[in-house]
Amino acid sequence: MSEFDLNDVKRRMTGAIQALKNDFGSLRTGRASANILDPIEVEAYGARMPLSQVATVTAPEPRLLSVAVWDRSMVQPVEKAIRNSPLGFNPQTEGQTIRVRLPELNEQRRKEMVKAAHKYTEGARVAARHVRRDALETIKKLEKDSKMSEDEASRHSDQVQKATDQTISEIDALLVHKEKEIMQV
Repeated sequence: MSEFDLNDVKRRMTGAIQALKNDFGSLRTGRASANILDPIEVEAYGARMPLSQVATVTAPEPRLLSVAVWDRSMVQPVEKAIRNSPLGFNPQTEGQTIRVRLPELNEQRRKEMVKAAHKYTEGARVAARHVRRDALETIKKLEKDSKMSEDEASRHSDQVQKATDQTISEIDALLVHKEKEIMQV
């Protein structure tokens, strides 16, 4: 029996799709989503940590985020981290709650977001192709070492290509959906 595991290849390709979904979650589309603030890190307790480890983010209204900071001493660092992030927000503090209004998206900003979506998508495609390359190298090595027959190697190579094609088409479908979501008014 060979040391090749098609399920592992599929699992790694699914990881590329999950990473793309996470990246898309950070692209704001005019509707508030708690995921928008996921990339923000806060200087807290002598270290940098994700915002989600010092506060709870909710979206009480379509164009408003509410950040409930757990520790009163962390309100200022959280507000500063949001303000200084590349997301372009202007947070307002009320006690231990920070409110973040989402500005209207203009056409230029929407186009920039579509470009970012394309960049994320290309990264996911590249990741899927890397998984394919690794799998094909493993198959060739097993065949060369006589641990796999030529027919078996050919069959596995076809399976890897089918999994890659399926993953790439799923990635492309996610991009089409995200583009529509971004460009909707």
